[in-house]
Formats: sequence, C-alpha cells, structure tokens
Amino acid sequence: MGNSSTKLAEKCSLLAKSEVPVVASSFKLVSKNSERIKEDDLMKFWGSQMDPRLAQYITNFLFGPLGARSPVVEFQRFAELYVYCVRGTIDERINVLLCSLGQQPESESTEIAYPLIKEYVEAVVSSYMRAIRLEGGPQYKSWESRGFRIVKDCIQKLAESLAYDVVQQGTQKVTRADAERWLHKNPTFLKMLEHVFSHLYHYRNVKNASEADGNARKSIIPQEALQSMLPYCEGLQYVPDYPAFTDLSQMLFINSNLPGTQQNKWRFLFSSQIHGESFSTLLGRIMDQGSTVVIVEDANGYIFGGYATDSWALSPNYVGNENSFLFTLRPKMRCFPTTGYNDHYQYLNLHQQTMPNGMGMGGQHGYWGMWLDSEYGLGECSESCTTYKGYFQLSATKKFNIRNVEVWGVGDKPVKEDEAVRIGPIGSSEDEKSGARSVLDGNADSKAILKMSGREQYSDGYREEPKD
Repeated sequence: MGNSSTKLAEKCSLLAKSEVPVVASSFKLVSKNSERIKEDDLMKFWGSQMDPRLAQYITNFLFGPLGARSPVVEFQRFAELYVYCVRGTIDERINVLLCSLGQQPESESTEIAYPLIKEYVEAVVSSYMRAIRLEGGPQYKSWESRGFRIVKDCIQKLAESLAYDVVQQGTQKVTRADAERWLHKNPTFLKMLEHVFSHLYHYRNVKNASEADGNARKSIIPQEALQSMLPYCEGLQYVPDYPAFTDLSQMLFINSNLPGTQQNKWRFLFSSQIHGESFSTLLGRIMDQGSTVVIVEDANGYIFGGYATDSWALSPNYVGNENSFLFTLRPKMRCFPTTGYNDHYQYLNLHQQTMPNGMGMGGQHGYWGMWLDSEYGLGECSESCTTYKGYFQLSATKKFNIRNVEVWGVGDKPVKEDEAVRIGPIGSSEDEKSGARSVLDGNADSKAILKMSGREQYSDGYREEPKD
C-alpha cells in the first residue's frame, strides 16, 4: 500500500492541490502505511507535540466520544480535521469545537458550560506555545536565547484573556451563536489553532542517523510552517542573560494587539535593571524612537503598560492616535482600546512649574490611566480612565512604587527626513566640508534635556580639524 495515502488524498475533494502531499504524508506515517489510523498510533506519533488535553479533544473528533468510540479513523475524517482547523469557515471550526467536547454540532440549541470552552482554549494556547518552542524558529530563539521563558501560569492567563468574553454577561452557558460571535472577533485564537494543526500535520518523526544510538528523533518542519505571532527581538545581542520579568506568552499577547505593520520586530530601548533607575536616562533612550511599548511592574507584582503610537517628545500637549492602548498582564491579561471620548493618548514633560512632569497615558492631569512621575520610582493609575474602553485600575494601589520598567520600540526605527538630509552618509560632501561631527549634532531633544536639567553642552562648538 505504498501509495495508498496519496491516492486517498487525491480523491479527497476537501483538499487543495498543495495540501495533498502534507495530509497524505502525515496519514501514511501515523497509519503505518495502511488505510486507517488507530487511536494509540495517533497518540504515539502526535502526543509529544501538544497539550494532553488537546490530544483528548482530537481523539473525540476523530474517533467519537467515550461510549461511542470507533477503533479506527478513515482518511476523510483525518483530512476534515486538517482543513477545518487550518483554513475552515467559522461554522466548520465551531463543529470541530463541539465534536471535540462531545456535543452534537447539528443542534442549534446546544449549550456548553463556559469552563469547558475555557479549557479547550487553554489546551490550544498551550499547544501553540509548545509548537513554537519545538520548531525553534528565529523569532522564538531571539527571545529564548536572551533569558525569556514560557511560564505555565502566564499561558493560563493568556487563554483566559482570549476566552472570557465568549459568554454573555450573567450566564455561564455558551450557545452556538455566542461561539460564532466570539470567533469572528478573535483572530489571535484562530491563528493559534491554524498554527497548531499545521504543526501537527507537518510533523515528521524520523530517526537521526547522525546519532550513535540511532534512536534519537527530530522534527522536520518546513520553513513555511515556522511562522510565529512572536516578533523578532532586536537589541539584546550583548545581554545574554537578560533579567526578564515578563514571559513569552505576555509578549505575544501585547504583540497580537499591535497594528499588523509593527508586529514583526521589537527593538530593546530601556530597562531599569540594566540602565538604572533614572528618568532622564529613560527619556534619553526612548525619544525619537517611533512607536513604543512601555511595560511597568509595581512593588506588588502587578504588570501593566501601554502602546504609544507616536515618538515620545517633550511637550505640554497630548500626542498619539486612536491605535494606542493600555494593557494589563498580571494579575489578568486585558487590553483596553481607545474610546474616542478624548485624545489624551500620551504625554511627556519635564522641569515645568505649571504642568505635570513625567510620562502619562490616558485620562487627564491628576487622573491618569498610567503615570510615571519624573521623580523616578513613583507612579499612579486612576480607578477609571475615559480615554480607554473597559479600563480598570492597572496597579495594585492608585499610587504605587515602581519595581521595573521596560520600553521597546516596535517596528522599524523612523528616520527623520531633515536629519537624513543634514547628516547624510559617512564620507558625504557635507562631512568633508565641516569635518567630523559632534555626537549631539542633529539631536535637538538631547540638547533640550541637557538645557532643562541645568547642564551645559560644552562640546557644542568643538570640532576636530579635518585631516589632510
């Protein structure tokens, strides 16, 4: 039966041409080159690649619920699982969900207890995090190699954040209509589901001949299946053991809420554990860096922050746009998008007598959604904030002490057009005319900070003489 799986796949109308070799090869390996798959064989092959709870849900879909289980599964059902989970319609994915939970997908009146939905979501999220770890793609390695880990408790909080609004307020039962509404507005979960099943069907468990004992196993996952919702971490090359206070589940949660154009790369800008507890140092490292993510941990272990759309700049005015948001990571994971009620998205000022001095996001003076005072170490989060929808107090107490602060640039660093023209490439005609430049040339904000802090810029007029 060497080519039986390929023939079965070619006859399956569900599969696109590009999917035939993927599903056929997976079926051949799991079935041990026969026309049917046994449950034990499936679990031996796939078991290490996913959360055990997801394994149970998959067997419910393929072999039927306990009490009505089939000893084998045919190719058609195996192909349906792949198609419905990787590129299926909302209706098809709900059918997989219902069958996995032992429910009848044909019934419109089906109601599922919320804890069952939550556990299903957690099984998918846990399997997704396992998949990206096993695949070892460049995004995952860029974080893992610098000290970031995957923490079980954070996986549970991420799953809860994805599932909490599947039920209508005041009930613990989920209807089919609830599930449809929830999936339509939950692209992050759908991407995870797609990735998990793409990983499973691409997985190849083969002997590694290079190992002396011949028993070592390895995964053969093609590059197209290595796509990750994690961004690439940039800027920690010289910090091999970064003192991370967040985990990869939390970074993924923040990244999934960013605009799509800024989800590919995070640039390390500031850490209070590395650069020191200094507001002026913080400003010097985050100004003119484009969009940023600010992450704060208070003295009580609450972790929260905000996404600032615009470059930070000293000003008495609010800046930013409606794409900004606040978030909390601990004790819960939640994202708070803008309400449109006001445009108080981000504020930064220093050494002013009549204006607040510090960094703020949301709310208004004295009633901030998140405020970091210029007197480093002090912060404030109000009980309510009209700028961000669904907001609740982010910190453990309204006024708090800071334990850690991180700032990351997201996406590419912007290049100022006037600065690019003025500075030009090294060795340009402007350089040749004026000689070597001062490190503060073209950095008006750094000069402004020096001036406001009462320090002189002694190097402003100094230039090395150009060499003959």
